[in-house]
Amino acid sequence: MPLPEMYRDASRFVRLLACSLGLGLPGLAVGQLPQVQVPPIQGPPVQIPAGPDVRRALNGTVEQLAGARALRVEQLVRSHRAELDRDPRGELVVRAQVVGIDVSEAALARAQQANFLVLRTEALPDLGVKITVLQTPPGMSASRGLKKLRKLDPEGAYDFNHVYLDSGGVTPGAGPQTATVETPATAGVAVRVGLIDGGVDTSHVTLRDNTVHVFGCGNARVPSAHGTAVASLLAGSSANFRGAAPRAELFAADVYCGLPAGGAVDRLAAALGWMARERVAVINVSLVGPRNALLERVVASLVNRGYLIVAAVGNDGPAAAPLFPAAYSGVIGVTAVDARHHVLIEACRGKHLDLAAPGADMSAATIGNADSFAAVRGTSFAAPIVAGLLAGELAQPDAGARERAVARLTGSAEDLGPRGRDDIYGAGLVGADRLKLATRQ
Repeated sequence: MPLPEMYRDASRFVRLLACSLGLGLPGLAVGQLPQVQVPPIQGPPVQIPAGPDVRRALNGTVEQLAGARALRVEQLVRSHRAELDRDPRGELVVRAQVVGIDVSEAALARAQQANFLVLRTEALPDLGVKITVLQTPPGMSASRGLKKLRKLDPEGAYDFNHVYLDSGGVTPGAGPQTATVETPATAGVAVRVGLIDGGVDTSHVTLRDNTVHVFGCGNARVPSAHGTAVASLLAGSSANFRGAAPRAELFAADVYCGLPAGGAVDRLAAALGWMARERVAVINVSLVGPRNALLERVVASLVNRGYLIVAAVGNDGPAAAPLFPAAYSGVIGVTAVDARHHVLIEACRGKHLDLAAPGADMSAATIGNADSFAAVRGTSFAAPIVAGLLAGELAQPDAGARERAVARLTGSAEDLGPRGRDDIYGAGLVGADRLKLATRQ
């Protein structure tokens, strides 16, 4: 891709992201990007002019991409100070809360004597994990509380109640195109697939023919644009729209419920426990965040039991550190490409990246009315294409069958970028042979 086209694409993305965060970034006009140098990064083959101004502009754009999630975290903390805070690394956490894993009764008694309050305890018997959420004593931050609990119980496992965020943007009313994925060969088989995200609008035309089981939020239904878009790409179907596993039986867990502290790790863990109870073999997670002891324990338990988790690698930029759960061992990390099969400039990269799939230049279902569609962009929307393709291959949790299914899909991938597996596209692109762009009638 010629640099000017990449440059314009990156600039549009940053400006759209800034608007969605309510941030004013006047310096992001084309030709006026901040001149910030970043370390050299490996990218898809492009012709880069020698002009230093262009190089500085592009590097400045990449720097903005790398800080996009941090800006969003800051905006959320400013808007919801009573509920949210940051850990020492700047990651988003639920204010004054710590999660404990399999806390002993003796350790719990010591914590209560030190004025910690037990907010809730939840057992996940299908994963062999018990979660305890503790509130710190009045005036004590989560950081101080975590240090205190680790001192009281050196053998115990505690961490922040980190908050995980979606990894893609939805732009309502932008573009009339919809993603169309041909029916897999297993269309006649009852396909079951899981989704952990925001709420799903099950009345949308693309999801009306699906059997949808829901989890979270009590009896409330709080549809979200992101969750509905991902669900449609995963399992939706209509006259002119087909997801990767059309009309699949969908198990949708809402971990946000429209709440400021939505997406907390204890809710993700509970949702994954529900998937295990329902024996949903393939689970899509288009959410990203930091390494966390509770999430790591739950993911490892699922992987060891033969489940397959497919996760977006995130949009923090090519120089960003790995994000989770995509970077955990055994999870299929997915990046996104555009219609030209070029990796998205904002997509994360690394050794944990397994596959690429379409994640831009397409539309998906959204909330508003029953036939609303929106333009989508990000690794969030590539992950469900991979999850849907794998769901038709894995009916029940089984470690051997999982490895064979992944191997078959990986073997069919179109090699992109450097020859062989690389940190930009993983093993290559899947879903492109099934994905078409169709104009809505």
